[in-house]
Formats: sequence, structure tokens, C-alpha cells
Amino acid sequence: MATAGSPTAGNKPHAVCVPYPSQGDITPTLHLAKLLHARGFHVTFVNTEFNHRRLLASRGAHALDGVPGFVFATIPDGLPPVDADADADATQDIPALCHSTATNCLPHLLDLLARLNDPPVTCVVADGLMSFAYDAARQIGVPCSALWTASACSLVGCRLYRSLIDRGLVPLRDATQLTDGHLDTVVDDAAAHGMCDGVRLRDFPSFIRTTDRDDVMLNFIMREAERLSRLPDAVIFNTFDDLERVALDATRAAAHPRPVYAVGPLHLHVRHAVPTGSPLHGIGSNLWKEDGLVNWLDGRKPCSVVYVSYGSITVMTREQLVEFAWGLADSGYDFVWVVRPDLVKGDDTAVLPPGFYAAVEGRGILPTWCNQEKVLEHDAVGVFLTHSGWNSTLESLSAGVPMLSWPFFAEQQTNCRYKCTEWGVGMEIGSEARRGDVAAMIRQAMEGEKGREMRRRAAEWKEKAVQVTLLGGQAKANLEKVIHEVLLSCKNKRSV
Repeated sequence: MATAGSPTAGNKPHAVCVPYPSQGDITPTLHLAKLLHARGFHVTFVNTEFNHRRLLASRGAHALDGVPGFVFATIPDGLPPVDADADADATQDIPALCHSTATNCLPHLLDLLARLNDPPVTCVVADGLMSFAYDAARQIGVPCSALWTASACSLVGCRLYRSLIDRGLVPLRDATQLTDGHLDTVVDDAAAHGMCDGVRLRDFPSFIRTTDRDDVMLNFIMREAERLSRLPDAVIFNTFDDLERVALDATRAAAHPRPVYAVGPLHLHVRHAVPTGSPLHGIGSNLWKEDGLVNWLDGRKPCSVVYVSYGSITVMTREQLVEFAWGLADSGYDFVWVVRPDLVKGDDTAVLPPGFYAAVEGRGILPTWCNQEKVLEHDAVGVFLTHSGWNSTLESLSAGVPMLSWPFFAEQQTNCRYKCTEWGVGMEIGSEARRGDVAAMIRQAMEGEKGREMRRRAAEWKEKAVQVTLLGGQAKANLEKVIHEVLLSCKNKRSV
């Protein structure tokens, strides 16, 4: 574990940042940590021991060193040791991880906080799924802000879980309700609580799709969403008001008098706030080794490439892999397809069908991971086929790239609904994902009338996303409020 501080650390405010231990949460939390460091904070970034090993393996043993006042620390996640050969480069079981962090991590974090004395801890920034950190901050007498790393609209959906249970819509009566039309039930009053009109059960974060009232994920998410509105001193979102104003206003009403700040898109904010050449740029969050793609993309025409990535957690069956492969091949377009080693459910390799490589020779590249921000911002990329995780959604909007959505789980269904019906930047690929449908939708997105309208709307959102993070923009102003009104409110007033 890295040790915090230095003899010259002095009287700096000290922020301890605690992300949920998955790629999609670590990335935005690290962005926020960089922004705090750029504003003069000493930062301790807390990974689980498992993910810290992965980060060092992917980026090099010394990749996290060399930035004074920005250090990494670790706590155990409470899960049994992992066979390094079998699962060292894969996301852990999510339900087990959620249960473990909620029940095992508080004493480990308190022990770490007690050892961070140079400079003393003055505030905690906790992932909205790591609410034990609110309790830790309260015990040591410092303010705590929660960072909800998913969309604001998804939080509204999670906060409605208890209402859906009380009305008998959740849990499902039996597994047939997954396919018999029950999920198409419109939740009439959801709009009054901050969701969009006409939202259906299938558009809620997917943890309601269970037949078990005691389901780990249903209850974990419901608990964390409810604690988010009551316990931290402030709530921070990686979004911006123009994009999610209704959901943010609903969250502000629920959290009152605790303030709610939209400070995103965080990756753009970092780009504008952290000077070029700063060593902070060398600190990365990717848990997989990146493959370089820019040279390959440089040889392609503008808006001619389909970028495909299902994020860090989504898995599919081998049959689905085959359908997507031939859909890409039959579309006729060049493509970049990120194929993680653990992409296929229950298998440690993602083997593509015979004849696929011959069919796409010269027009496709298949890295195991990449720098997604750089890929999406390349002129050659014309559409993003995505699982619709929030980081991917924001990065695509910020780059002005329209999306084809194949949501898998969690808030991805909610994000998909909004990008297709509210923001005008996406189309949904059905869960069956047949090759003919995939090819047809790619062609429509790349060259059809619907695709042109999506691209126009995406360009508008790009402009808005950039503006809010520039000097004078709302995201920058909101970050200043977070810092001065919350994170610095108890500086040097620590009580253990």
C-alpha cells in the first residue's frame, strides 16, 4: 500500500476518494480526484487490494508514482482470495462484491483513515455505492460528499424501487413475466418523481428483474439510493443540468437541505482544468492494458468506422457473440470492436466464428481494451455500438457521436431509453441481436435519415457538454461550490 503525505505536505486539505471497485466507477472518481488535486488538495485514492493489483499490472509498477500529493492506498474488499491465474484480469462477481463492501469494509476504511495523518484527512468523497464511507467520515468528524457515477435519471429510478414493491409490480411473480409483456407496464406516476413520460418497468435499472424479494442487488441498490438522499453532506453527479435537469431537480428536492451539484462531464472538466503536461495526465484508471488504435483510425475517412464496446462488465452468450460478429461483417463498414477476454459468459476466451476474420480482412481491428475517449473523438468514428453504461454515454455525447444501444444490466436500460426518446442520439438493438438486424441498424445509423438526425442532435449535445466545463460554465462553478461550501467546511477540525 502506498503511504500518504510527505514532510512538505503542510496544511493542505486532504481528500480521501473511495470508488466502488469496478472500472465504471473508478474512472469518474479518479477524474474528480484529479480536479481536487489541481485545486490544491492532497488526495488519497482508495482502491481495493484486488483492483490495485490489476491497475499495477495494466499500467506498470511505477505508473501510479511521481505526482506529489496524489497517492494510492488500499483496503480489502472482504471477498476470499482469488486464483491469480484464473481471475486476475476480470471483474469480480457483482452481487458478492456489493454484499461484501457493504458489510466488511467500514472497519478497514476507518483503520486507513486513522493512519492518514500527513496531512490530516479533512474530507471524504465516496462513491454512491460505498455508503459505509459516509459513516466513516461522520465517525472521524469530516464532511463527506457522495459521487453518484451513473446517470441522475437512473438514481431516480432506483429511488422508486420501494414504491414499485409496495404496488406489487416488483418482484416478478415468476420468470415468465420477463417475456410476457409485464415489463412493458407503464409506470404512470414515475414522471411526477423525475423520470420521463411513458417510462416502463423495462426502462428502470434492471435490478427489479427478479422473482426474489430478498435479491441481493435489488436490496443493495435500494438501500444505497435511499442512504444517498439522507446521509452525505452533498451529492455530486457526473452529468450536466441541460442534459438531466428534471432528474436533478427531483434529486435536489429529495435530498434537501443537502446540496446537489452537477459537475460533469468530468472527463472534459479534467481536460480543461488540468494543464497540458501535468503529471496528473499520466495517472490512468484502466484495469486492462490498452491497445493503440489511433494510427489505424488515421487511415480511415471521416465518419466511416463503427466503434463497438460493451464496457467492462457486460457479458454475452457465444451465440450473441456470433450474431454481432456477422452483423458487423455484413454491414460492410470498417469497425473497431473491443473484445475483452471475459466477454463471453462462462468462458475465459471470446472465440469468433470460423470465416469471420477472412470476411472482414482489412476493415476491422479487435483490441482487448483501448482508450475510449481518444477513439470516440477521432474523426473516423461515425457511430458507437454500446452497452449504454454512463461513462460510455457521456463520452459519446461529449464527442458528438450517435449510438446504437444494446443494454445489458443496471442503469443501462434507463440510459438507453433516454438517449433514444429524450436526447435523440440513439437507437436500440433488440435483446436477441440477430445479425440481419445489427447490420441494418448500423447502415441506418451510418447513412440513413435517422442516423443523420442522430448525428445532428449529438453535435448539439457535444457543444453543450463542452461549454459547461469551460471557464464560466456551470460545471466549473458547481465544482467551486462543492469545494468551498462542503469539502473545505471542516478543514483542520478533525475529531477522532
